[in-house]
Amino acid sequence: MEIGVYTFADVDPEPGGIGPAQRVREVVEEIALADEVGLDVFGVGEHHRADYAASAPAMILAAAAERTSRIRLTSAVSVLSSDDPVRVFQQFATLDLLSGGRAEIMAGRGSFIESFPLFGHDLSDYDELFAEKLDLLLALRSHERVTWSGRHCPALTDQPVHPRPIQDPLPVWVAVGGNPQSVVRAGALGLPLAVAIIGGQPERFAPLVELYREAARRSGHTDLPVSLNTHGFVAETREAAIAQYHPGHAEVMNRIGRERGWPPSTRADFVAQTGLRGAMAVGSPEEVAEKILFQHEIFGHQRSLTQLALGTVAHRDVMRAIELLGTEVAPIVRAEVARRETAPAATG
Repeated sequence: MEIGVYTFADVDPEPGGIGPAQRVREVVEEIALADEVGLDVFGVGEHHRADYAASAPAMILAAAAERTSRIRLTSAVSVLSSDDPVRVFQQFATLDLLSGGRAEIMAGRGSFIESFPLFGHDLSDYDELFAEKLDLLLALRSHERVTWSGRHCPALTDQPVHPRPIQDPLPVWVAVGGNPQSVVRAGALGLPLAVAIIGGQPERFAPLVELYREAARRSGHTDLPVSLNTHGFVAETREAAIAQYHPGHAEVMNRIGRERGWPPSTRADFVAQTGLRGAMAVGSPEEVAEKILFQHEIFGHQRSLTQLALGTVAHRDVMRAIELLGTEVAPIVRAEVARRETAPAATG
């Protein structure tokens, strides 16, 4: 089981709040610490809003590549639908070279829509854009010289694309929030799947993951990894974790909720979601490990990524959470998952 962290590089757009210059430097410090304490993956998600600083994740990850030696560096996600797949490939191929072969692309359609008008795309083409650009991205990683044509991107005729990454192929994950068509596409293409779960009971996503695995089996693909990308926080005690994480989480979720017409999120809702059957892993190291292992019983997934820095969560608290995640949570989870994977062979 790979254990990691992801962030959108939240900032406070209000006067006197934490601005982009401070936040992107904090993210690099967080990635360096995650590497130091033995976490496996760190993801930075692309957004084009005043409340996030990571409109160019590859830039932040490249800075982190120079301060790390082992941790895998991924977008979480790259909004491929509104980007240029050639540039995405080149940026992450370059990151792969800088990091010594640790780069990944996590491609998604985007949970926010600001990037579509920003780059001149029509939202009516939302899914078609992603499908076409994913096809081009996969062609770019498979061939040094590319011949390709589509409706939304310029045609390429025997066009060389450089630089080439160290990893062959450069890992590409498909990130989804619950769309069945997207998981079937990922399975049929033989691509790893990242499922974002930010509310409700995780069990309701189990049919989606099974649909993905069935689509993969039908296309001849086996043993494809699955990642769960969730909200969560770890501190010395459950009470401390809730106190440090809830205010920022509530601020972000209610701001987004007002934009989308969701009902207000209350503290009671938040606490309920931190219970064993809720979506968020918030608590002491033992409680967070128990939650991740409970989810593993449901999904049998290979990667767990947690969004720790949400809203106004203090950098010092995020750093401590990363330390606890790496030194206390991850060893518990890895040992138990290893035991589960070897138990059938030992008893057979």
